[in-house]
Amino acid sequence: MIVRTRFAPSPTGYLHIGGVRTALFCWLFARRNGGQFVLRIDDTDQQRNVEAALKPILEGLRWLGIDWDEGPEVGGKFEPYYQSQRADRHRAAAARLVAAGQAYRDYAKTEEVQAEREAAEKAKQQFVYSRRWMAETPEDCARFESEGRQAVVRLKMPREGKLVIPDLIRGDVEFDWAREQDHVVQRADGSCLYHLASVVDDHDMEISHVIRAEEHLSNTPRQIFIAQGLGYELPQYAHLPFVAEPGSKVKLSKRKLDKYLKNKDFAQLVQHGQKIAEAVGLTVDMDTFNPVIVDFYEQVGYLPGAIVNYLALLGWSLDDKTEHFGIPQLVEAFSLERVNKAPASFDPKKLMAFQERHMLEVPAEEKVGLVLPYLEKAGLVPRGDETATIKVRRIVEAAGDRIKVAGDILDYADFFKPDNELSYDEKAFEKRIRKAEDAADLLKKLREVLAGAEAFDAASLDRLVHGFVEAEGINIGQIIHAIRVAATGKAVGFGMFDTLAILGKESCLARIDRALAMV
Repeated sequence: MIVRTRFAPSPTGYLHIGGVRTALFCWLFARRNGGQFVLRIDDTDQQRNVEAALKPILEGLRWLGIDWDEGPEVGGKFEPYYQSQRADRHRAAAARLVAAGQAYRDYAKTEEVQAEREAAEKAKQQFVYSRRWMAETPEDCARFESEGRQAVVRLKMPREGKLVIPDLIRGDVEFDWAREQDHVVQRADGSCLYHLASVVDDHDMEISHVIRAEEHLSNTPRQIFIAQGLGYELPQYAHLPFVAEPGSKVKLSKRKLDKYLKNKDFAQLVQHGQKIAEAVGLTVDMDTFNPVIVDFYEQVGYLPGAIVNYLALLGWSLDDKTEHFGIPQLVEAFSLERVNKAPASFDPKKLMAFQERHMLEVPAEEKVGLVLPYLEKAGLVPRGDETATIKVRRIVEAAGDRIKVAGDILDYADFFKPDNELSYDEKAFEKRIRKAEDAADLLKKLREVLAGAEAFDAASLDRLVHGFVEAEGINIGQIIHAIRVAATGKAVGFGMFDTLAILGKESCLARIDRALAMV
């Protein structure tokens, strides 16, 4: 059997972390088994579709390296891959179900069905539709239509017996047919609903494995009923555990950001991202700039490999100890047998740990390519400026693991600002220069020593400053903090001598002069 999986998002919102995890598992399973991965856009709900959401879905998957063999912008032998463009196939299937007695035209008004539902609730009984307005003959149709009624098509579900669904993750799952309603599969305007359309499209596209989130498990009985009514061979099903809120077993939702911000790690993740976004001039709209949406991580500067590594372990594991995977290793190791049934909690702190580890493996030259766009967008570095690129590389090498995501290069924006525009951390300036004993005098003396330096590399500066400290008979702490604040405006940063060397003699002297003038 040729393995064919599909990811079928609805463009009703931006790409959710949970949806990405589902797409990833479908993609890994197809790649592991030498099969095909299909991307289909399930856009039957025209009222809820968001045109602007489709592009981020496609771009987000591509950014993560989740490529599709068939689908939008790629094509394939089962085109079209937009569900809304396959309406003729869906309507034909609905007609076949009616002709086979597996579905019926129902002329009930919404309030009439609701009245039956409320009566069952009042009697504390399970609601079972009476089928009172079911049309079984052309004469029935004519009679109901003469009353001004319009028909929908409902499935004529069994009222007794059980359905057992073999699930590749959950084992055999049992449903009572009596608990299934006569679900509507075609609206009065002739358009078909998701459940019918999805079954027809999966069949037409020869999908062998339907791998999806567990909330779709309850939909499976009606979909199997539709497939069997149409004479289709059933695919194999695998229902994944959902991605849960931080520290919870409740499904992660992009609409609960305010709630998640009460979690310290989640709040730090958002604040970190906002700082970067604002520095490059992005509009921070929390409907889209949200850590539950994959676009957030691309804009902030996460590595796609780190995101994929982390998401793969939300509900799957190879063993009890292996956590670090590149994408080729994931493809080689993945299997549905190792997927858990229990929800997997989204942990922002652990995600950052994966990001840090992957970032450490990025060669300096590649890291420069990752960070440069942030400096360019912030207007700090001209595009294609070779001198600036060399400085960026020196900063990247000196900062080391301080650059956790690509956008963190903006923490070093002051290296690129004109000396007379350097802003000072007022508390640091007050503590380290203005109020520190002898700090201004020592800074003035060191300024003259630096002015006479012939070599201005880190090693030479290290020797020069230590020689100054020894000559003055002081502790290095009495001057090193003052020189850092004077040169960078901040109390912390990477190595002081690397900092001075990267700034260069002219900038260092100008900045010290400015600091002394402020005392």
